[in-house]
Amino acid sequence: MSSERAPLSAAAVLASSADAVVGLDSALRVCLWNPAAERLFGWRSQDVIGGRLPIVPAELKAEHGAVLEQVRAGPPLTIHTRRVRRDDTPIDVRVSTAAVTSPDGGHDGWVLTLYPTDNEAQAHTAAMERARLVRRLTDVVVDINADLSLQSVLDRISSGITELTGADAGGFVLLNEDRVELVSITRLSQTLQGYSAPLETSLFGELLRSGKSVLLANDDTRGLQDLVWADLPGLHTIALCVSNVHGRPYGALYALYSQRKVGHVELELLELLAAHAGVAIGNAMAYEELNHQRVHEQAVADSSADGIAVLDFGGRVRKWNRSAVELTGYPAEIVEGRHPPFPIPACHGRPVKHRLKDGRWLEILMARIPRTHEWVVDFRDITAQKAMEDEREAFLATTGHELRTPITAIHGFATTLIRKWSRMSSEAQREAVSNIVDRSTALTLLVERLSLGSDASRGELDVNPVPFELSQVLRQAVMTFRSLSDRHDVVLSASDDLPTVFADPLATGIIMDQLLDNSIKFSPEGGTVHVTVTVEGDEVAVSVDDDGPGLRPGDEERVFERFFQGGVRGDRRRFGGLGLGLYIVRKLAQDQGGDVRARRLERGTRMYFTLPLYRDGGAGPDPDGPRTAIVEPPGVAAVRAGVTGGQTSFKPPASQESSKISPNPEPLPRRRSARPTAGRTG
Repeated sequence: MSSERAPLSAAAVLASSADAVVGLDSALRVCLWNPAAERLFGWRSQDVIGGRLPIVPAELKAEHGAVLEQVRAGPPLTIHTRRVRRDDTPIDVRVSTAAVTSPDGGHDGWVLTLYPTDNEAQAHTAAMERARLVRRLTDVVVDINADLSLQSVLDRISSGITELTGADAGGFVLLNEDRVELVSITRLSQTLQGYSAPLETSLFGELLRSGKSVLLANDDTRGLQDLVWADLPGLHTIALCVSNVHGRPYGALYALYSQRKVGHVELELLELLAAHAGVAIGNAMAYEELNHQRVHEQAVADSSADGIAVLDFGGRVRKWNRSAVELTGYPAEIVEGRHPPFPIPACHGRPVKHRLKDGRWLEILMARIPRTHEWVVDFRDITAQKAMEDEREAFLATTGHELRTPITAIHGFATTLIRKWSRMSSEAQREAVSNIVDRSTALTLLVERLSLGSDASRGELDVNPVPFELSQVLRQAVMTFRSLSDRHDVVLSASDDLPTVFADPLATGIIMDQLLDNSIKFSPEGGTVHVTVTVEGDEVAVSVDDDGPGLRPGDEERVFERFFQGGVRGDRRRFGGLGLGLYIVRKLAQDQGGDVRARRLERGTRMYFTLPLYRDGGAGPDPDGPRTAIVEPPGVAAVRAGVTGGQTSFKPPASQESSKISPNPEPLPRRRSARPTAGRTG
């Protein structure tokens, strides 16, 4: 009878099996799902065929992959583990896994036989073993994450491979486009560090092409003697696993075995380590990127000429750039954690101006960073800008004050002449006209002084040095100013054989006139004005001393600033003036190769200027050529210096056309030079 019956088919056997039988093809897709599997796990055959195996819990996928990889080239393997049903309830099972080979000896897939285990001891033992593996893995992962330096993390991963999986050596291979590079090794020769090879022919490339996460290679599946890892004597097995960073392959962990054997537990641990390694590498890369960004931001901040500070929500300094240190004098280590050493604007868009203790001015702006609740404070040095603003205000105030007096007088006398001409005597008419002439002359000199100051500020003073006798200019200036005040005695102390100087005689005359004018004006009680000439090396120094109230301490340099009138001598209500005289004088002296200085005396002030000596055969005109003679009518120096009213009763001469005779008779304030600054000859 048996001979008449049809033989049992494999499908019938599988359908009648009491154990769940599952078949997987080489791509890990379900190709067999018998009725017992449907009863055990709840999924129907049509639900799972062609897809991934749904019964493996997420935390055991590495174990599942490790078992498949070990069985692929080895004998069947049975383990006690846990799977899940369709309703997500767990079930303890025993899984026997075997490889399916093709007739030609290739690998076609796997067959899994699963049945529930009622043996609590076996389940407990399996759970205890897994807990032990998790503890080992946790210890290694903690060590890997203990450092945020990328290279240190990679080195710790290599060490973790041998510690966790029992491998005889290990390494981390970095994926770099179409090549792989060995960037970290443990228990291998350091000569392998940095080794690079094509991705296509490497085990890493084979692993990526397979679509799996773990690969086991040994002498039975392929030759290992040609690999760089053959540096390890007795190498018989290589296990490698992909490490993904942000969802993309970053590298691979290699575990090398030369004496020990590798099982599915070691493969599972390697895959779990690779997953944690990807997280650690991602953190290290993010940290290095953050450090790079911070360094870049700090470099940008330090290269800024503005001071930049970052404040926390409480207004305390978190960052303090290099310019902030230079502007305030406070180093970062002192300021950080404290409030900044200057006031903060009340809100965005409202800058604050603040003066530091050293006299510098800062303009402070602030902007909020919404995401971090921080504030960025930008502050810059506006001392020069503030000085220009102060100069502008001083110029407007001073010029308005100085112009108002002569204009008011001219307007008053002119109005009187128009309204009362017929009733005025000839003498009264002449006196009114004379006053108009006096005031208009003063007004002309004031405008000329402003024009000269403007030229000086732009570097457009036209100074033409020539060799001339300084004594002539000094004697004429002293003689002129000696007759301007009955309360002052102007004395010149100079030898008759003064050396020839190489300078501009007209500019030198203006310097001398201004210094003498200041000495008389700022010593209203009278006294002696001493003019002294000495030779100092390659220069001639001319000093002008007065018996006035002198300068305030610290004003010795400030008196040469535009519009500055400081201390007792700067009382505009008492002395008047624009504060331009000494500014122009210094520019004229410097453009001739000299300088002007001020010095406080026990009584009075000393103003002195220097001019370069003329050396035969040096730069300049022919020493045998004609030298300029300086002839000046009395009173012209006083008019040029701008002495008007006040402490003298000087009346300008009827003709104002005479001036110092020089190679160029055009008055200095009217000339313009194409050169930015005058040439200097030592």
